[in-house]
Amino acid sequence: MKKLFTTLSVAFIAYAASAQQDPQFSQYMYNRLFTNPGYAGSNDGICANLIGRTQWTGFDGAPKTAVLGIDATIEKIHGGVGLVVMQDKIGFQSTLAARLAYAYRMNVGSGKLGIGVDIGILNQTMNGNFVPIQPGDPSIPTGKASDLVPDLGAGVYYNTDKLYFGVSASHLLGGKLDLDNLNGEPLNVARHYYATAGYDYEINPNFTLRPSIFIKSDAASTQLDVNLNLLIKQMVWVGASYRIDDAVVAMAGAQFGSFRFGYAYDFTTSKLSGYSNGTHELFVGYCYKFNKPGTSQKYRNVRFL
Repeated sequence: MKKLFTTLSVAFIAYAASAQQDPQFSQYMYNRLFTNPGYAGSNDGICANLIGRTQWTGFDGAPKTAVLGIDATIEKIHGGVGLVVMQDKIGFQSTLAARLAYAYRMNVGSGKLGIGVDIGILNQTMNGNFVPIQPGDPSIPTGKASDLVPDLGAGVYYNTDKLYFGVSASHLLGGKLDLDNLNGEPLNVARHYYATAGYDYEINPNFTLRPSIFIKSDAASTQLDVNLNLLIKQMVWVGASYRIDDAVVAMAGAQFGSFRFGYAYDFTTSKLSGYSNGTHELFVGYCYKFNKPGTSQKYRNVRFL
């Protein structure tokens, strides 16, 4: 069992070093600030979202991720501000990211365009206090190593009452995290690129279809999520996603006043399907909408566009 545990842990370390470094989320439509600073202030209020994800349950050292996003509209600075804090753990490696965002927002057509930047830090820690299969293997750390680099991202985000789309990039500064692991080679911080879009199609006052798409790439590999949610009576939603070569996702959620709750389960379709018990993801959000002078407060749907 110890040999199996160590083998899987080393495999996860190799995965983290070679694959996309930013974690993925099935409920990406409620986590747009994490990938696009241009989203900050698009809610005309103060909103907070928290997502917790346990990926590939059944594996020792499987990825566990939590991300908190808070943003607010501030008319005096013609836009919005935001804060993102993310903790990701996979095997013996953990990542902490914290970023502050600002978006300048302007009227364009029937909607608003946000042009945003975020700045922060990216920290990775490797805790190698385990017994390797072959004692003295130089590729396996035997102690704790950590490094921190500055982080920068940028994006544009456009939304109307029914439509949204955005493009963005993270880790623009690149850099290297020197953890004294992986045969002594520093870990490159890969730039990531994102594109997303969604639309609300009202079938009747009780049912609204909400298709969306999310593309993410680090220029070495690309992932595509396609989603369709059905909003029922402006209160409950159910839906499904397909992530190419990775998973089929079922999700559901509800809104009670200003609070929203959601759950997603990933059915693994990759080669890990015979070993993984799937992925669980929980979401909770709160949004307080500002009343503009001379207007009344309205809630069209749970997206708070």
